[in-house]
Amino acid sequence: MRICIIGLGLIGGSFALALRKHMLAERIFGVDASPRNAAKALELGLVDEVVEFDKATEVADIIALATPVDVIPQLAIKLLNRVNDSQIVVDMGSTKEELCEIISQHPRRNRFVAAHPMWGTEHSGPEAAVEGAFVGCNTVLCEEDKSDSSAVVTIESIFTTIGMKIMRMSPAQHDTHAAYVSHISHITSFILATTVLEKERESDTILNLAGGGFESTVRLAKSSPDMWIPILMQNKYNVLDVLREYIHQLEIFRKALEKDNREEIRATIERANTIRKILDNKQ
Repeated sequence: MRICIIGLGLIGGSFALALRKHMLAERIFGVDASPRNAAKALELGLVDEVVEFDKATEVADIIALATPVDVIPQLAIKLLNRVNDSQIVVDMGSTKEELCEIISQHPRRNRFVAAHPMWGTEHSGPEAAVEGAFVGCNTVLCEEDKSDSSAVVTIESIFTTIGMKIMRMSPAQHDTHAAYVSHISHITSFILATTVLEKERESDTILNLAGGGFESTVRLAKSSPDMWIPILMQNKYNVLDVLREYIHQLEIFRKALEKDNREEIRATIERANTIRKILDNKQ
């Protein structure tokens, strides 16, 4: 099986490492808009060969899209225009509604599998690739009924072999849940970091006083804007809905603190503590 990965950053590079470890591809091709990233991925051995985008369907049986989400729909259409009845296109993007809507009427829609491996870090680029990255994580598949069954089986097999569990959701469900469990976490980190930078001008003080709690909370603030701006824009209305609730909860907490309402503060913290049970059940 020959696989071409389009987008050789964190996700694409880590996927390449997983394919190699489990010997799922006899040859891995890579495509990247950045000549620097393409050359680095080749140097690191993430891919066997770098090719131009137009060559992807000529050299590979499976083409995986791991680019920023704002370009995935356009690239998906171009690939579907070229694939034959045995080739598969799969995406690995963090938003699904817009993509699935755009490709819905394509005559080769059945050669596309809409997927989202739920894993990532705050780092970017080929150097950020992590071996074993996806182990124990979930992959969400959307609109399986619109994909050829053999294509779905092939993609499921790849994801399960590299250690992932499969979940199924509609594109709308996926984007709603992603806004709550992923996108708001990044926004929180971005805003906390900018708040601290605005109020605390002395960088040495930040370094000297920052503990593990602060570091873990702002870790995501190092994430690439080139990746996250498209995600937030594509999932804008779900993110805005989550933000309204988040701001509402902040206002409740602020008012409780202003009024020295210890019981309200305790109730908020204790309710927040229950998230631990949910996360523990995930293990």
